[in-house]
Amino acid sequence: MSQYRYLSDVDPEFAAFQSNFPPIPADIDIKTMRSMYDAGSLAQAKSTWGQRLPPESEYRIEDHRIPVTVGEITLRCLIPTPQGAVDEEFPLFYWVHGGGCCMGTIDSDDYFLRIICVEHRISIVNVDYRLAPEFKFRVGLDDTYEGLKWAVSNASLLSASLPKGFIVGGMSSGGNLTAVITHRARDDPFFVGHKITGQVLMIPTVLHPDAHPEEYKSELLSVEQNRFAPLLSKADLRRLYGWIGAPEPTDPEISPLRYPSHRGLPPAYIQVCGLDPLRDEGLLYNKLLKDSGVKTKLEVYPGVPHTFHIFTPNIKQAAKFEKDFKDGLRWLLQGAPVP
Repeated sequence: MSQYRYLSDVDPEFAAFQSNFPPIPADIDIKTMRSMYDAGSLAQAKSTWGQRLPPESEYRIEDHRIPVTVGEITLRCLIPTPQGAVDEEFPLFYWVHGGGCCMGTIDSDDYFLRIICVEHRISIVNVDYRLAPEFKFRVGLDDTYEGLKWAVSNASLLSASLPKGFIVGGMSSGGNLTAVITHRARDDPFFVGHKITGQVLMIPTVLHPDAHPEEYKSELLSVEQNRFAPLLSKADLRRLYGWIGAPEPTDPEISPLRYPSHRGLPPAYIQVCGLDPLRDEGLLYNKLLKDSGVKTKLEVYPGVPHTFHIFTPNIKQAAKFEKDFKDGLRWLLQGAPVP
């Protein structure tokens, strides 16, 4: 969107760290990419949140192996155990990690989710879906959806009560999967009586770069404007989509912005970075949801790139990003009240 070009002006605090994030080599393979990802984002996340973990007496961890189509996946479940609580039930938060559907595990956001579990008194299910390129499109998506159904069917095992709140959310490609499964669930009789009450879309990708609708091309400028952005460039984006292997870029299950209707979706909390190739699709998706009668709350972070909050956690906007996320989750749990 041309009126948002100023959002690409680099944040002065982030500028001091920008040289730490050189371009990723064009010929990188998935094994090397995953090693870099784990050494970078996973190590940084543990460093940032590892010192702030709540006491282990305040939550419990259960890893469940569940059958899915042609295989099994793991769901990591975090369940509050507040002192003095007896048979207490909590809202449910189903989380989908990022990594371009090619990287990441249930460990990626584990420490942060432990903090959220205790601070928000919410049961969390963190899905370890199978990754591309070994597992092409729609395997990871179907894993995520089957895990969601398992969470609904086993809410009592998780000390969860869906009427208290049933939120789905994810970061980056996890936001893509979140956007798709909320559409699936809206149309699936299985979820009658188990309605999703909110969705969290953290720096989501919702539109394949080859699937820009003609009528919105003038509003989708950030892929080019931020083509050389640190942490996620246009080349990185194309590499990841290539590994995912979706045969048709306009398929709504890879480009959820292109669903013919967004009506009836749960309220959405959305975070968008100004120096991110994904910026304008996030802004447009927020607009389309609102135009479809979906309550939304949007936060934009000028001059910082994709996943900046992980790699530069000590700048002011990173602190705001985390606080906003927590406030956005509370907003959804409160029923997305209109200010």
